[in-house]
Amino acid sequence: MNLIKQLNWRYATKQFDNTKKLSNEQLNMILEATNLSASSFGLQPYHILVIENSELREKLKAAAWGQSQLTDASHVIIFAAKTNLSDTDIDNFIELVSSVRGIQVEALSDYSSMMKGSLAKQSDEQKLVWAGKQAYIALGQLLTSCAINNIDACPMEGFDHDEFDKILGLKEKNLASMVMATVGYRSENDKYQHLPKVRKPLDEMVIKY
Repeated sequence: MNLIKQLNWRYATKQFDNTKKLSNEQLNMILEATNLSASSFGLQPYHILVIENSELREKLKAAAWGQSQLTDASHVIIFAAKTNLSDTDIDNFIELVSSVRGIQVEALSDYSSMMKGSLAKQSDEQKLVWAGKQAYIALGQLLTSCAINNIDACPMEGFDHDEFDKILGLKEKNLASMVMATVGYRSENDKYQHLPKVRKPLDEMVIKY
């Protein structure tokens, strides 16, 4: 499938067809693709929340100023960054690397020390900003994965983050909502699907050295 063609096909879907749902296979595929996103150090300092419950989605809609995507899309996917990043997260990651790659934990001590040293230089606020940036990278992966598979999506920052965190009990999980995407299938009535995509010409956007 032509990547550029599919990226031209995608747009931030404003109206979803609430009668069409992703299959479990489709949902798992885009989640697996998103999980394969690039991440600094490979730490993945965030969680991916999949919201299907209709009552919960009505509450989230109210906290997102009534945007219909929250209830009409097939699924709501929220990226929530970890608020308590610590050496424990790095230790757990090193254990995972050791297990997956068959490397002794001791052989990864320099890598572990480097990551811990990097985190130690940052305040809690700086670590949260950094974790949020990693979540945004994953969001980009999600949007591209959806486009390639003819699944519509809408990235969304327009919501009350504090209210989302309360509704979902994220503070108790040491998480904070960063950004979300609604995924599903566009409504035939969504006028935005017919508009030409507007982007700067490459010769304006790209600076070559």
